[in-house]
Amino acid sequence: MVTVNIHEAKTQLSKLVDRAVKGETFIIAKAGKPLVKVAALDAPDVPKRLGFLKGEIAVPDDFDRMGENEIAALFGAGV
Repeated sequence: MVTVNIHEAKTQLSKLVDRAVKGETFIIAKAGKPLVKVAALDAPDVPKRLGFLKGEIAVPDDFDRMGENEIAALFGAGV
C-alpha cells in the first residue's frame, strides 16, 4: 500500500482519487505518521433507475383528482 505525505496528497488529489476508484488504496501521512486510509466506496456502478415497478402496479386515471372534494372541504371550499 502506497503512503503519501499530506502535501503530496493536496497537490495530487485528483490523480490519487482516480487511483483509489480503480481499487488502489493508499495512506496519507503527516511527518511520517499515518493519518488516514483512502479507499473507494462500495457504491453500485449504476444507480437504480426510475420506473423499476413498471408493469407491477397500476395508477388510476383519476389519480390527480382522487380525494379532491375532501381536500377542498378541509380548506372550506366547495368543488
